[in-house]
Amino acid sequence: MRGALDKLTVKGFKSIKELNEFKLGDLNVIIGANGAGKSNFVQIFRMLMAMTQKNFSKFILERGGADNFLFNGPKVTQSINMEFEFASLSSFSDGSNSYKFELTPTADEEFLISEERKYINTNWRPYGGPSKESRLYDMRNEKSMNGEWNGVGHFVYESISNWMVYHFHDTGDRSPMRRSEIVEDYHKLRGDEANIAPFLLHLKNDDYFAGYYKKIVDAVRLVIPFFDDFRLDVQRLGEAEKVRLSWSQKGSDFPMQPYHLSDGSIRFICLATALLQPSPPSTIIIDEPELGLHPAAIVVLAELIQAASKQTQVIVATQSPALIDQFGIEDIIVINRQDGASTFERLKEKDFSAWLDDYSVGELWSKNVIAGGPVYE
Repeated sequence: MRGALDKLTVKGFKSIKELNEFKLGDLNVIIGANGAGKSNFVQIFRMLMAMTQKNFSKFILERGGADNFLFNGPKVTQSINMEFEFASLSSFSDGSNSYKFELTPTADEEFLISEERKYINTNWRPYGGPSKESRLYDMRNEKSMNGEWNGVGHFVYESISNWMVYHFHDTGDRSPMRRSEIVEDYHKLRGDEANIAPFLLHLKNDDYFAGYYKKIVDAVRLVIPFFDDFRLDVQRLGEAEKVRLSWSQKGSDFPMQPYHLSDGSIRFICLATALLQPSPPSTIIIDEPELGLHPAAIVVLAELIQAASKQTQVIVATQSPALIDQFGIEDIIVINRQDGASTFERLKEKDFSAWLDDYSVGELWSKNVIAGGPVYE
């Protein structure tokens, strides 16, 4: 898939001491015990997204400073190195684009970034000297050597800036998706889906996207049988027009509000919207999507994930045997800990063929045949 991440190398980042040229596919289901490193892997994507927005220094500071990102601290690890290879976004070439950087800690616990990019048949080129903010955004309009086509800097920026990490752990009364948002905020579905109401309203009112809206509604009805449709009533608050996630239930014209939805219900609505959106990100990352969902809803969720992976790259981190059950063994990546460091392994069906005749993938995970339980060091 164009813009998808083909493989990555990570050295010295949090619990990831060394991960070399690890391949990712269209569908990647990451499992592992608590503390194995799943969240650290997801944080790589969050960090690079911040780099494209020139928010890198803030991202590091808000999470404890540079020393907190180095594997076993600055006395053990002097720098963080990462390298990414992407599928080409260009319709004129099947070649891949690559991006790599080194993060070196400073005395005041910030990082200096040294960045390079390359096309498959060219040499590495630096973005410039070391700096405290990434130059990914600055090079977003880079042209090729002959000036006729977009250059590597453009394709690298487009790939990373189009990633999206979705997480809906906060579904409380004051969570973003339960509050109103201005109607104009519909262009890109945010990671916390604070703008889910205007996003759905745009799909509903646009003839071109109406089919996508119907798919979302149909998916929600499978999990919430009494759900009829979204109302999405627009209200004027001062000078702004805002909309919130109102809805109607079957057999009633009473407008239901976000506080009428359970945490699991609103979480599934967010998941369905993210996975069925008409123009998905180049890579979708979802951390623990199963939280608060009924087993029947998890089956529907898995179908949505599988369908989305045919349109875009999907990375899911989970600990749910019920969710894992819905995928093939070769979709699974297991993270374990060995000598204090995270290890990564994509499973192969041939290694479990004798077991799969009698047990599901989730059962093999629960029984620790797929080794990924707690490791006592």
